Amino acid sequence: MTLALNHFSIRTLDLAACERFYCGALGMRVGPRPPFPFPGLWLYPADTSDYAQAAVHIIGIDRNDPEGLKQYLGDRDETSLQGTGSVDHIAFFSTGLAAMLARLKGAGLAVREREVPALGLHQVFVDDPNGVVIELNFPASETASAG
Repeated sequence: MTLALNHFSIRTLDLAACERFYCGALGMRVGPRPPFPFPGLWLYPADTSDYAQAAVHIIGIDRNDPEGLKQYLGDRDETSLQGTGSVDHIAFFSTGLAAMLARLKGAGLAVREREVPALGLHQVFVDDPNGVVIELNFPASETASAG
């Protein structure tokens, strides 16, 4: 059996803020998305030519026409859309610590850093526009060059 993160989905009232965060701050790219009956974005860490590579699915809520989303994924109370609910965080392996820290801080985002010496990881935590915690794991060897 193998297991790998395929994607995670976030419902939002602000597609533009999500695009700025995931594309502007994290460096992802908007790519192809099936023609669902609701607004949204599929975000890719690199190659946008393969749907399977879309790591983040942003689900837009159209208050003027919510029926497509309700019928496709079900209805959710807007008050439940903050934070991660029962999901604590979403994690990615990453490289380029110095560049990422500069990008995040340049976007005015607060970052929280941690070391996991037993695993050789340097962790960077940042919140997306919906309060979802994103964890970026870098090789600990990159911390010397990021200082």
